[in-house]
Amino acid sequence: MECATLFSGSSGNCIYVGTGNTKVLVDAGSSGKRIMQALDSINIDIKEIQALLVTHEHIDHIKGLGVLSRRYDIPIYASPKTWQELTCIGKIAEYNQKEFDYGLEIGDLKVDFFKTSHDAIQPVGMVFYHREDQVGIATDTGCITSGMKKALAGANAIFFEANHDEEMLVKGPYPFHLKKRISGDKGHLSNHTAGEALKDMITGNTQHVILSHLSEVNNTPEAAYHSVANTLAQADILDKIALTVAPRYQTHSLIKIKRL
Repeated sequence: MECATLFSGSSGNCIYVGTGNTKVLVDAGSSGKRIMQALDSINIDIKEIQALLVTHEHIDHIKGLGVLSRRYDIPIYASPKTWQELTCIGKIAEYNQKEFDYGLEIGDLKVDFFKTSHDAIQPVGMVFYHREDQVGIATDTGCITSGMKKALAGANAIFFEANHDEEMLVKGPYPFHLKKRISGDKGHLSNHTAGEALKDMITGNTQHVILSHLSEVNNTPEAAYHSVANTLAQADILDKIALTVAPRYQTHSLIKIKRL
């Protein structure tokens, strides 16, 4: 398996997951043109993408969804309630309107879903399986559930939210109601919370952890990395994985899962 963020953050989110035979995108939160350019940078042709999977309906996750589906005849997969909120993406061919279901298979990828806690109608995280390999994705959640930990534990690559530095959020320019939303149970994870949660998810199978969906105002890549790295180092985990931060506007280097 291979994977990479194309963009990550409130400006737009898109993650590529693929095998030799199957290639999909999780979210499409930028323009179709920028998504195609980002795919080109990792030598993937948009015409190879076989599915678009949606975590939730916020614009930074769906901006390019409609145009990509119409232009390249790509199926869109979303939860039933999320589909009710996707009228803003324009008309989608009925045969390309797919709902998530347990046991979902797309090509040689199997997909499982789990609930996240966010102020969206029916937000989800995902785990992709190919043979013995697993890639897990959890962003846009204000708290960690036991189901989330169970789903992500031991994945070879984990894309995990580290949205804000708690002190930067408190002292930052956002109005109080927005600070409360971000730090609440249906908001976003802090660097500290992310690090503590990852301690319980990383196993001997885990090779990569990619900190994702960083706030541009209330975080920095350096703050996120050092906070999580310190937590994992204290747990004697850091030297066992590759810890990186997803760039906001650029594509993360392509990650290839190694057979253990």
